[in-house]
Amino acid sequence: MSETINFDQIFEGAIEPGSEPKKLFKEAYEGTITALSYAEILLNQAIRKYGKSQPVSYPDTAYYLPVIRCLSGEEVRTLGDMVPILNRMRAAVKEEKTFANARKWGEATWYAADIIEAVKYIEHSTEQPLYQTPWTGFIGDPVVRQYGTKMVDWTIPGEAVILGRAKTSKDAKKLIDSLMAKGLMLFLCDEIIEQLMEEGVKLGVDYIAYPLGNFTQVVHAANYALRAGMMFGGIPAGNYDAQRDYQRRRVLAFILYLGEHDMVKTAAAMGAINVGFPVITDQELPADKQIKDWFVSEPDYDKIVQTCLEVRGIKITAIEIDVPITIGPAFEGESIRKKEMYVEFGGTKTPGFELVRMGDDTIEDGKVEVIGPDIDSVEPGSRMALGIVVDVYGRKMEEDFEPVLERRIHYFTNYGEGLWHVAQRDIMWVRISKDAFAKGFRLKHIGEILFAKFKSEFSAIVDRVQVTIYSDEEKVKEMRETARGYYQKRDDRLKELRDEKVDTFYSCTLCQSFAPTHVCVIAPERVGLCGAVSW
Repeated sequence: MSETINFDQIFEGAIEPGSEPKKLFKEAYEGTITALSYAEILLNQAIRKYGKSQPVSYPDTAYYLPVIRCLSGEEVRTLGDMVPILNRMRAAVKEEKTFANARKWGEATWYAADIIEAVKYIEHSTEQPLYQTPWTGFIGDPVVRQYGTKMVDWTIPGEAVILGRAKTSKDAKKLIDSLMAKGLMLFLCDEIIEQLMEEGVKLGVDYIAYPLGNFTQVVHAANYALRAGMMFGGIPAGNYDAQRDYQRRRVLAFILYLGEHDMVKTAAAMGAINVGFPVITDQELPADKQIKDWFVSEPDYDKIVQTCLEVRGIKITAIEIDVPITIGPAFEGESIRKKEMYVEFGGTKTPGFELVRMGDDTIEDGKVEVIGPDIDSVEPGSRMALGIVVDVYGRKMEEDFEPVLERRIHYFTNYGEGLWHVAQRDIMWVRISKDAFAKGFRLKHIGEILFAKFKSEFSAIVDRVQVTIYSDEEKVKEMRETARGYYQKRDDRLKELRDEKVDTFYSCTLCQSFAPTHVCVIAPERVGLCGAVSW
């Protein structure tokens, strides 16, 4: 595969001859020398203290030091293994200020950062973590796999690596809210983390927004992305151009470089460019410090997110939903504890159900109706009954699709910031937070979310969607019996469904957008390997 790829040709024509950004290259060169020197100092100190045979690794990974493993194929197991690698990277640094050399400096900076961070983990383990919540530090393999399906189906359309400091904490929140609403996975490094915490922005693994730490911790964003090529792409470790090609085509990442520039950060940014990730900065830069399509200046915070998406080629299909909270998969893992809850529905406390049913062309598209009291009629901490009925009409809609769409109520509701949904059918359990209520969220907005998401994500089979929200307890109980009739009919049909009773199996290549060697055969008794696709 590597013989057929000339990855570096994507950089051809980026810089006109005689117009090289010498100042930018000088900054990157000095940053690389600094990073390599710091890595050498820490490594020598560690060897003196522990010896060359001291094992070294990150927690929860089978990929050793992922940046080094991915790009060179080397298995770093001990401190002694790092010495020749660091010496090789230092020897490869050429002083001539060219774009090709700058990219190599960036790669060397990534290697140095990987070594620096790995050395820090020697005295720490999963039981004794190096970083405390909310900081994540290194992100283990289980988390990378956890979000693999969402990368495959473009629920997560790309990755944003954000480092530095925004102009103000409010600007930082505005940027992150915009990126979260678009569904991007976020990696955060340096002062922006404190700015977001100051504004009360929710961060962590559950929100797909990782506060990595400071300085060289940004390498943990790189090794997260690079592991994807080995995990999902089937690309052998050390297949250099194939790995970079995968990153460019499949991992749609960009770097958002905020605040005053630092030479080590600039060198690390060159490492990102080396694997196909463009860098966008909020600093107003002269032409001699920019590289067309690769190192781009956009000082206007109202335009910078759109610039990032356009430069990286990320197409956002999510539609704007007119509700007072942010909507996006970043909030799918959010928990709402009892003290944070304004109101809850269902579970074992009050009657509740949800139902998607196929209807005829009398369905009124976009109609959202609430039957019963709204949540502003009760005190904080109250419980109410809740029934959600989504009536769907489509020329290609079939009864077999009803339970598939019905399960999406769980996911779509959880996309709301301050909403929490578990279970399904007549055991569903929903909470709305005090923050969401304070922002103006009401029951009708659940219907608005469901209408918008069903229309946008199932447009091939759904032509009209009408949502009815029941909160009157007697009406909920009445409609729950209707819903149970649908549930029983579906269960009876599934009990009879066997591989031998159908004449068609299906092949699924959905994940080939991210895992190009994968294909699954889907049968009634056999779901896809991801567990997300059934017959």
